[in-house]
Amino acid sequence: MEVSFPLWVQAVKLRNGWLIQLAAFLAAKLARVWLATVRVRARSADGRMHPTNPDDARFIYAFWHEAMLAPAKVHTHVKVLISQSADGELIAQVCQHLGLGTIRGSSKRGGAQALLQLLRPQDRTHLALTPDGPRGPRRQVKSGIVLLASLSGLPIVPLGVGFTGAWRFHSWDRFAVPRPFSTIAAVVGEPLLVPPDLDNAGIERQRQRIEVALLTATQDAEQWAVQIAAGGSREAEHGVCAPHSRTVRWQTLAMPNHESLV
Repeated sequence: MEVSFPLWVQAVKLRNGWLIQLAAFLAAKLARVWLATVRVRARSADGRMHPTNPDDARFIYAFWHEAMLAPAKVHTHVKVLISQSADGELIAQVCQHLGLGTIRGSSKRGGAQALLQLLRPQDRTHLALTPDGPRGPRRQVKSGIVLLASLSGLPIVPLGVGFTGAWRFHSWDRFAVPRPFSTIAAVVGEPLLVPPDLDNAGIERQRQRIEVALLTATQDAEQWAVQIAAGGSREAEHGVCAPHSRTVRWQTLAMPNHESLV
């Protein structure tokens, strides 16, 4: 069951620099303690344990804005694209306290500079984007991720997230906060390669392709979370952990076949 935070909680806006720093520090500490109570089960379409070691293979991981807390459970080398808004400053500082790299920019502010930073070949890290952020619409992919994948040559990995229990904000994305001692179900779709030198029609085709893949992974993850909550999914208890990401337990069953949808 999901419940929502009251509107007054979300009405608080921090603009003062030192207040943002203090709030980010406290939020990161709380997130560490909070997420330590949450389990993660994961399955992938390509048979690999994600996130991979970036020294072996780099990816652009894409997940919806509402599920931003879920990747914070995973400890790996990744840079997250965050908007240059005041809210983005708070999120960026929280990510830094959690050991995640950040790059500031969005389609409206600082986008070109952020793109150049994301394309640095010497950075052996994964990239992480919320393609419906920072302001929505919810669960609709924007074209920026297509441009990044086309220019960088890095495959996009759609990451669907489901929760056995979560509180939801009254925000545009219905931001999810997993309840203590709940389980996050993560479904990693097939990596998607985006061709170079796309025209406008090609960009739109790839945008739709990525959106369908991410919606499909999300649907699978949410259905899996329902099964876990009902006690009908035990296979992941006997899975294995990635050596560089020991907080995620992987199961080995085959993924549902959605090839006709992508």
